[in-house]
Order: sequence, then structure tokens, then C-alpha cells
Amino acid sequence: MGSATTQALAATTKALDATSGIDLTVAGELFAAARAIGDSSQLSGALADSAAAPAARRKVVTDVFGPVFSPITVALLSGAVDERWSSADDLVDSIEELAIRSAALSEPNADVEAELFRFSRTVAENPELELALGSRLGKTSEKGVLIEKLLGGRASAATTLIVASLVQQPRERRVRQMLTRATSLVADQRGRIVATVMSAMPLADAQLERLAGTLSQRYGREVSLNTVVDPTVVGGLRVQIADDVIDASVSSRLADLRQRLAG
Repeated sequence: MGSATTQALAATTKALDATSGIDLTVAGELFAAARAIGDSSQLSGALADSAAAPAARRKVVTDVFGPVFSPITVALLSGAVDERWSSADDLVDSIEELAIRSAALSEPNADVEAELFRFSRTVAENPELELALGSRLGKTSEKGVLIEKLLGGRASAATTLIVASLVQQPRERRVRQMLTRATSLVADQRGRIVATVMSAMPLADAQLERLAGTLSQRYGREVSLNTVVDPTVVGGLRVQIADDVIDASVSSRLADLRQRLAG
């Protein structure tokens, strides 16, 4: 990610936080805008062209999306194209990020992070489903319909919207990669970070509470725990937060011992 994109992304996120009236309609429109811009090199090029005047880029947004989208969505899109992006792909990514964050804001009481994680595990355990969602064959809209059938009534509307929208615009990304990114963005929007905890046996609520408290103190932010039972861990825990891995499992210690013995 270039420095221009880093600054632009911070600005668009700040603008979203300052906007009232964010709901699922806005989130859905932002996802639709990301798809439309991502599918049109002409449109994405015009909106990300730093040589063009900001007013000209905003006019493109108004002309294309003004007649069909809400004023809130158009304002967020206009703010995004006001910024300078390192590439057109970065602009599309940022609009998709705004959509994910908007979905998180629309249902503050829904456990969207946990729902996204559970669906990611479902995909990992079902190769046929992963292939169906990741395939370039067939209509992308059919993938959205499939997600709505799978998650309808089983997950919040925010989670269903996020997943259904992402699978319709993979842009060379794997399904689980998109879900992991979405989980992190939802947590960040809510002032949290996500930790994946792997253990040989299910952890008790008291253990999870102590672990969450310890990690929160270490990282200075509230930590949302996603748990995975994996018998190969043998004993202890393996915790991953972004690129940080805390491996206190017996299997890890045995592997270290074998390496030392091997010289």
C-alpha cells in the first residue's frame, strides 16, 4: 500500500466515523459502487486520476451514482474520490472497506466478527463450497443468492450482506482471504482486534475471559476471540493476532525439542 493510499484511507475512514445515518442500505450501495467501479476500467481510471481536478471526479460520482444512490452514499463516494490514491485498485479496495465498516456500524449489537469467522471455518471445511464461491464460472449474482440461502436466518443481515457482496467481486482473492480481511475491519471499526485461539479441547468461559483480558492488556485494545478446536495442538494454546503468533502448545514445544536433538 503506497503512502498516498495510506493517507487517503485514513481520511475516508475518519469521514465515515463523522457521518450519521449509516445503515445497511448505505453499506449495500457502497458494495454496489465498488463492484461497478471495479468492473469498469474507464470509470475506475477517471475516479482515481490524480491529474483530474477533484471537482471533475466528484461530478463523475454525482452523474453516475447520484440518480440511484442515497445522498449519504454519494457524499462518502465523493469524499473518497477527493483523495489521492496510489492506484485505481486501491480506490476500489477503499470503497469496499467503507462498505464493510458501514455494515458493522449498521448492526452494532450483532456479533459480526464471530459470524464471519464461523462462515470462514465452514468454507475451509467444505472444499466444494469454497470451489463454488471461488469459481470464475457462472454468474456472480448467483453466488450472492447462494450466500443468502446459506446464511439467511442463521446470521445477521450485516454478515449476510458482507459475505454475499464479497463473493460477487473476488478480484483474484480467495474467499477465506476476503473473510479474514472483513473480520479484521469489522473488529477495527468497533475498536477491537481479533485473536484466533487454537486449543486441543474447548476452553471454558472463565478461561476465555482471562485470556481476553490478558491479551487486551498486552495490546492496549479490546480483543475479540475466535476459537478453534484442533487436536494436533496436543495441549496448551496457539494464539494468532494479525502477524503475531503466541505458541504455547505442547506440540510446538515438542517440535522445538526435536529440532534441538537433531542438532
